Parts: sequence; C-alpha cells; structure tokens
Amino acid sequence: MYKKIIVSLALDHGIGEQALQTARQLRADDGKIFAVHVYEPLHGSVATYVDDEAVTAAVDGAKSRLNDRVAGMADVEPVLLKGHTGQALVDYAHKIDADCIIMGSHKPGLRDFLLGSTAARVVRHAPCSVHVLR
Repeated sequence: MYKKIIVSLALDHGIGEQALQTARQLRADDGKIFAVHVYEPLHGSVATYVDDEAVTAAVDGAKSRLNDRVAGMADVEPVLLKGHTGQALVDYAHKIDADCIIMGSHKPGLRDFLLGSTAARVVRHAPCSVHVLR
C-alpha cells in the first residue's frame, strides 16, 4: 500500500473519479491522497496578448474548480501547480516523497509517437510507481 499518492486531475477530463477511486484502493490506512491539477502557462507569443489580470483570473478559476471537484472528500488534499504538466508532477513527487502517481492517458496519436505523451514522460522520470489509467 502507498502512503503518499498523487492523483493527476485534468479539470476538463472525466477520468478523475476513476483515478480517485483507484487511489483509495491503493492507499495505506495512514496514507494521503493529493489531487493535483497543473496549470500550464501560456506559450511565449500568446502571453504577449494576454494581460496579467486574465492570467490571474484563469489560475483562480482553476483553483476554484479543483476545490469544487474534491469538495466533501476529507481524504483528498487539492494542490494546484504551475508549469509543464509532466515536469511539474515529477518535481512535486520528489518534493513530497510520493510513493505513487495515478494519472490518465489517451489513445496515442501520431504526435504522441513522435514527441511522447505526458503519461509517458511521467513514467520515464517519476521517482515512484506510476499507475496509468485509460
């Protein structure tokens, strides 16, 4: 059983419920579940056209949606990170000394075969076990 489990929640996808249920099944009695959403910053040229207030509103909106998503789940701690999703999850796993990351994946497209998906990057670089759900 795992003591510190990170569940990667993409707020616009529905795999979160399955991932949270899996985390509960894999968690040790004294374990913790961290529901993590990663807010990815705007790319360089796009960021030029978006003011700071809009970015702050987007981050605040993501934090609110994350909190709403896990509201009433006393066994889940919401965490909002900023950065590239794959790297942010791996860095956070190092930071909290996580035992497991649970995340969803999709059927790979051509781009994924050439560049690699987020799940593949996390699997390659995570300091702990990674459970990938389809």
